[in-house]
Amino acid sequence: MERSIESINERIGKGEAVVLTAQEVCELTDRGEDIEKVDVVTAATRAIMSGTYAILSFPVDAPCSFLRAKEVYMNGVPAHTGPCPNERLGILDLMLFGTDHSLDDHHYGAGHLFRDLVAGNPVDVKVVTDGDVTFTTQVTLGDMPYAMMYGTRHAFKNYSAFVNTSDDTISSIFHAMDFGPRLSEATISGCGQINPVKNDPMLQSIGIGTRILMNGSEGFILGSGTRSAKEKPNLTAFADMHDMDPEYMGGFFTSAGPECIVSWAVPVAVTDPSVVDAIKERDRQIKMSVMAVDKRACVGYSTYGDVWEDVDLEVTFAPDECINCALCEPQENCPMAAISFEEDKVKLDRYACFNCGLCTTLCVGDVFTGKMGSIKFELGDYSADVPIVLRQSDKKRALELSEKLKERILDGSFRLTQMVEQIQP
Repeated sequence: MERSIESINERIGKGEAVVLTAQEVCELTDRGEDIEKVDVVTAATRAIMSGTYAILSFPVDAPCSFLRAKEVYMNGVPAHTGPCPNERLGILDLMLFGTDHSLDDHHYGAGHLFRDLVAGNPVDVKVVTDGDVTFTTQVTLGDMPYAMMYGTRHAFKNYSAFVNTSDDTISSIFHAMDFGPRLSEATISGCGQINPVKNDPMLQSIGIGTRILMNGSEGFILGSGTRSAKEKPNLTAFADMHDMDPEYMGGFFTSAGPECIVSWAVPVAVTDPSVVDAIKERDRQIKMSVMAVDKRACVGYSTYGDVWEDVDLEVTFAPDECINCALCEPQENCPMAAISFEEDKVKLDRYACFNCGLCTTLCVGDVFTGKMGSIKFELGDYSADVPIVLRQSDKKRALELSEKLKERILDGSFRLTQMVEQIQP
């Protein structure tokens, strides 16, 4: 195979390159068609990604109005001041962790804050100075000359399914409700065959300096992420928040508090035979560990075929089927607050909906429906078959992102970059 990033970029410029999404390649493979002429595969994922933080810098007051900020809150979410103490200039440099929670609203976290900023919504800022003077102001993303999002542990090659093997319910970041006991339900994370690192597991194409889209904004990969391992690699990257799309990011409420949603789209240049072999793998061939949240230990293995084959990627919504329950469980427990009522008529905000599917398992009528699949694995002498009740990855929008990246590569608005250095998987 004699391809390079330079030669592929030349072919793109001439309109000769073959660029396909990971899903399209898998469909070609199923039909037995040749994929040897594919130059670039666009892969994507959208999921809960705890290892997320943002660095923001913006003015809040006139120069010399205060020496240093002791505490800062944005919509109630605590921010960490520094690393450059520019407050005598009236400018704050802040770091916000994606898992930080608002002190005012336990359903609101930094993921919600990041989406609000990118959507152009004004954000309340509370500053407590080192002189114990408190003042408030409002800012928007447009007021911030610098706003970068970083991922320290993103885009796992494959993640896990989660179950509870104990006799008690458990609060967990892996469920929007208390986790049901005794293998009564499962949750999952990972987009399977379209995940970026799944399509380049040896990291021959993806490396330090690879240009990507994070939440729709161009950014770059910095290296491997925290807790990355050869069997389960992940990546770290950054991108400018000013160019992000709020639809692909946000907050997701769990029974252990709010988490952060992030989306990636990555071009995988087919420059090595290992990439060709990897992109052919279907969901049913991709091993997925089954983790017990009560033990935080692996109790078995399944495949992503259980998660993404013969299921509905989008929730079906039929508002006329509503039977007007005294308490609407889907509304009460929706991790995206996407369900509401207007004049006693149920509404679903598709823009906010994550397609997690929890509503389909809670609705006693037929308002919210969809096939969610189940996790099948061996647990000792027992063959488990546990229904999936919640998905913490949104494959529908990940597919959309891979298609958008493909279009941008073909129209020349996104250009592939040569890695600076290879990442050791």
